Amino acid sequence: MAMSHPPPVNLWLLLSESKRIINAHSRHFLALSVLFLLPLCFSATVYPSVIRLLSDQSTAPDSVSLLRSGLKYHPSAAASNTVVLLQIVYSVVSTVFNLLATGSITYSVLQGFYGRPVKLLPAIKSGFASFFPLLGTSISIQIIVFGVTAILVFSAIVLNMGFDLFGIEINFSSPYSLALVIVLAIVLIAIVTNLCVDWILVRVIVVIESKWGFTPLKRSKTLVKGMRGVSFSLTLFFVFTGSVLTWSSFLDSFAKLAGSDGATDETRWTNAFFVLKIVITSAFLTLLLLYNMAAITVLYVYCKAAHGEFGSEIGAEFAEEYASLPFDDGKVFHLVSAADNV
Repeated sequence: MAMSHPPPVNLWLLLSESKRIINAHSRHFLALSVLFLLPLCFSATVYPSVIRLLSDQSTAPDSVSLLRSGLKYHPSAAASNTVVLLQIVYSVVSTVFNLLATGSITYSVLQGFYGRPVKLLPAIKSGFASFFPLLGTSISIQIIVFGVTAILVFSAIVLNMGFDLFGIEINFSSPYSLALVIVLAIVLIAIVTNLCVDWILVRVIVVIESKWGFTPLKRSKTLVKGMRGVSFSLTLFFVFTGSVLTWSSFLDSFAKLAGSDGATDETRWTNAFFVLKIVITSAFLTLLLLYNMAAITVLYVYCKAAHGEFGSEIGAEFAEEYASLPFDDGKVFHLVSAADNV
C-alpha cells in the first residue's frame, strides 16, 4: 500500500504523538499520574506556602512550651530547624516520586508506541527497577554541573585577583562586579542549556536500554545529533510553561491576603480560592509533566529512527510477536512511518 511521506519531526508532532498514546491508554496514565506525578506536583505547589508559614511563626504553641519547660526556647531557631528539615524531606520525597514516575511512564509510553499491551503492574515494576540507575545517573549529572559551576566560580576568583594586581579593586557594589556576575551567569546558562539539549534522552536511555552513570550521557548526545533543534524547542517549551506554573505558586505564597479579605498566613488555608488554586495548579503541573515525559520518549524513538536503529526493531516486533495481534491500522502505519521518517 502506498504511503504518504511522513511529516518532519518538530515540537507539534511530538506533542501530537504523545497525546495519541496517552488518549489511547487514558486510564493507565491517569493511574500512574495519581500514584507518582500528583503527589510530586502537589508538594511542589504547597511547599512555598508551608515554608512561608513556618518562617513567619514567631511564637511556639503552648504544648511545645510545656514540653520544653526548664529550657530556654528560641522560636526563630526552632522555626529555622523545622524549615531545614522540611527542605530535606521535600527533596527526598520529590526525588523519589520523580524517578518512579519517569521509569513507569517512560516504559508505558514506549509500550504504547510499539502497540504492545500497556499494563499497570509491569509499569510500576519498571519504575522501581530503574529507580537506582536513574538516581545514579542523576548524581552523575549533578557532579558535572557542579564541576562546571566550580570552574566558573574559580575563574571569577582568578579574574578578581588579576584586577587586584593591576590596582583595580572590585567590590560587590561596583559596576565591574555586576558585569562580571552577569557574564558568568550568561555563560553558565548557555552551558547548562547546551547540556540539557544534548542530555534530553538520558532518562529514557536509562529506563529502556538499562544503562546508567555517565554512559547514557554520551549515548544521548549521539542520538540527539541532527535533532538538536527539536530537542531545544521541546526543552524550552516545557521549561517555560513549567516555570510559569511554579512561579505563580511561589509568588502567591508571598502575597499578603490581609489587604484583600483580611486573611492571615495561618487562616489562608481555609480560603476556598487559595485551596482551589493549589488544586488547579497541581493538576496542570501533573498534566505538563506527563506530556513532558511522553514527548521525550517519543523523541527517543524518532532519534533512533534517524540513526537507522529503529527499522529492524519494528520488523522483529511484528514478525516474531505482534504480527497476528488485532492492532488498528493507525498503530501499524504509525510505527512504519516512524521508521522511515528521517
